[in-house]
Amino acid sequence: MSTTTNSPSAPLHPDAILDALDPEQRDVALALTGPVCVLAGAGTGKTRAITHRIAYGVRNGTYKPTSVLAVTFTARAAGEMRTRLRDLGVVGVQARTFHAAALRQLGYFWPRVVGGAPPRILEHKAPAVAEAARRVGVSVDRVAVRDLSSEVEWAKVSLVTAEDYVKAAHVDDRPAPSGYDHQTVARLITAYEDVKTERGVIDFEDVLLMLADMLNSHRQVADEVRSQYRHFVVDEYQDVSPLQQFLLDQWLGDRKELCVVGDPSQTIYSFTGATPHYLLDFTRTYSEAQVVRLVRDYRSTPQVVHLANQVLRRGRVPGALELVAQRPAGPPASFTAYDDDDAEATGIAARAGRLIASGVRPSEIAVLYRTNAQSAAFESALADAGISYLVRGGERFFQRKEVRDAIVLLRGAARSADPDQPMQEQVRDVLTTAGWTEQPPAARGAARERWEAMQALVGLADDVAAAAPQDAPATMATLVGELEERASAQHAPTVEGVTLASLHAAKGLEWDAVFLAGVSEGLMPISLAETDEAVAEERRLLYVGITRAREHLELSFARSRNPGGRATRKRTRFLDGLWPDDPSDRRGRGRAVRGQARQQLTGEHDVALFDALREWRLSVARETDKPAFTVLGDSTLAAIAELRPTSVAQLARVNGVGPAKIDRYGQTILAIVAEQVG
Repeated sequence: MSTTTNSPSAPLHPDAILDALDPEQRDVALALTGPVCVLAGAGTGKTRAITHRIAYGVRNGTYKPTSVLAVTFTARAAGEMRTRLRDLGVVGVQARTFHAAALRQLGYFWPRVVGGAPPRILEHKAPAVAEAARRVGVSVDRVAVRDLSSEVEWAKVSLVTAEDYVKAAHVDDRPAPSGYDHQTVARLITAYEDVKTERGVIDFEDVLLMLADMLNSHRQVADEVRSQYRHFVVDEYQDVSPLQQFLLDQWLGDRKELCVVGDPSQTIYSFTGATPHYLLDFTRTYSEAQVVRLVRDYRSTPQVVHLANQVLRRGRVPGALELVAQRPAGPPASFTAYDDDDAEATGIAARAGRLIASGVRPSEIAVLYRTNAQSAAFESALADAGISYLVRGGERFFQRKEVRDAIVLLRGAARSADPDQPMQEQVRDVLTTAGWTEQPPAARGAARERWEAMQALVGLADDVAAAAPQDAPATMATLVGELEERASAQHAPTVEGVTLASLHAAKGLEWDAVFLAGVSEGLMPISLAETDEAVAEERRLLYVGITRAREHLELSFARSRNPGGRATRKRTRFLDGLWPDDPSDRRGRGRAVRGQARQQLTGEHDVALFDALREWRLSVARETDKPAFTVLGDSTLAAIAELRPTSVAQLARVNGVGPAKIDRYGQTILAIVAEQVG
C-alpha cells in the first residue's frame, strides 16, 4: 500500500511529464487550449492523462495552477486527482466535486450578495419529504419516503419545477414512484420546498442552483469567479445532469477553455438525472473541439476485455469504444449456473477462499450484484467460510464513529508518545483500549465491521512504519499526519476483506478478481427496466461490472431462489452467444461437440501443466514456422491445464479444440497431460 506525504514531489520537467504517457494520452496532454473531448474507455488511464495534461500546462507556463478548476463526481476521485498532481509537483490546482466547489463559492459570496450566513444544508431529505407528504395528505412508509426523496432529487437536478413535473415525467416516460400519480408528486414537490423555506434550510441541489443563479444574475460575482478560474476540466462527463451543466455554463461564460472526459458506455446513473447527451453532443456544441480517444486498456487481461467488448457490440451501444488489451493473457472468464441462491453464495465463497489460498489478497476480490438486498446471502456464506468482508456503499470510512474516536485517541497518544517504543506497538496499545483485538470477533454484522475498520488502522500503521527510512523511523505523529491527509482526500486505508458491492457502488473501482453474481433475467436487466432505454442502461451496467476485473472474472446465476425450488430463472439476455453451451451463438461458440457439452471453467488451472503446454506449442510453432497462437490459443491451453483430459473424448470438450486439432495434436497433448499429472 502506498502512503502519502504532506509535501509535494519536486516539479518535473515538461518533457518528463510527456514521456510518461502513451501516444493517445500524450495527445491529451498536448491539447492545452480550446474545447477538448477525451473519450476514455475503462482502464485506459484517463486520470493519468488529465492530471498530466494539467501538470504539463502548468510546467510549460500555459496555466497558472490557481486558474484551473477540475471537477468530478466523488470525493475519492477528487482526492486521487489532487494526490497525483501533488506527486507531479503541482500545487494550487482546485480539484473538487461539483458540490464541494459550488459550496465553497456560495459560502464566499453569500454574505456579500444576500447578507448574513448561508442557510444550513439539509443532510437528508427524508424528514422534509415525510412532512411534505403529510401536508398533501399522502400516507407514506420508509420505503415510500426514500423513493419520493429520489424523485424530488431527480426533478431538481433535471431543472424540472413542480409546475413542469407532470409534463416532464410523461415526456421521459418516467413512472411515478411507489404507486403515486404524477400530480400528487408535483404537489409534494411544492410542499417540500415550503418545508425547507419554513425551516430555513437548503438541500444539496440548492447549492448548485443558487450559485448558478447568483452567477447568472450578478455580473460582478460572475466576473470575479471567471477571472479566478480560466481553465476547466470535467471528469466523468457522461454523468453530468442538466443542473450541473447549467452551473458549468455559468462558470465558463462565453469562453471555451473546457476539457471533458467521459465514456458513454459507462452511463449508469440516468435514473438520478445524469445524461450522456452533453458528452455525445460535445462536438455539435463546439464544432472546433479536439477529440482524443483512449482505448488502450491497461487494467484487464485480453479475456476480460474481449468479453466486455462483446457485451457492448451485441447491444449496439452508441459511441461505444472498442478496447484494446495491453496486459498479457490471463485465465478465461468463468460461467457457472447454480441450483439456487444459497448454492451460488456458498460456491462463490468457496471460490474466493481458493483464490485467497493461491495468494490473491482478500481486498483484491469483489462480489458484485445488482441490488443491495442480494448482499445478505454472500455475507453469511463468507462468514461461514471464515473469510473477512466489507459491504461497500455504507458510511464513509472516516465518518464512522469508531474511526473518528480512534483517531482522537491516536492524536492524544502522539503528544505523549514513548520515542523508544515502536510506533506499531503503540498503535496496538491505543486501539486495544478502544476495543480492538488481535483476532476478529465471531459475531457478524456491525461488530465485525467495527473490528475491520480498526484493523485497517492497524494495517496502515504497519505500512507507514515499513515505508519509513531506517534512520528516521515513523512516529505516532507521522501516522496521525497520514490519517489527516487521507481523511481530507477521502483516501481510506484498505480493509483486508472481500468487497461486497452493488454494481453502481463499484463504479470507478477495480480488483484482481471479480465475481458477478445473479446475472439472470429479472436482476440483469432488473425487472423494473421496462423501456428500451432502461434495458440499454442495464447492459452498460453489466459492462461496468465486467471491466472492474483485472484478471479473474466469474459470472454466475442461480436457477431458482430457494433450495429445491423450480428452476425457472434464465441467465441474462446480455450474454446471448457468450455463455458456454449457448445455442444462440451463430458461430457455434460453446456448441456441443460430438454430442457432448462444453466444460464450464473456474479459471484455476495447473500452472506447471500450462507452462509445459506452452513450451510444446512454442516448439511446434518453430518447426512449422507459424505464429504460436495458430497452434492453440492461451485460453485453450489454460482450459486444458484446468480440465486435464485423459481421453480424446474429454479433450474434444475443450473450447478451441476441434477435430483437425485433435487429429494433429491430440495424442501429444494427452501425453503431456499424463506426464504432468502422473
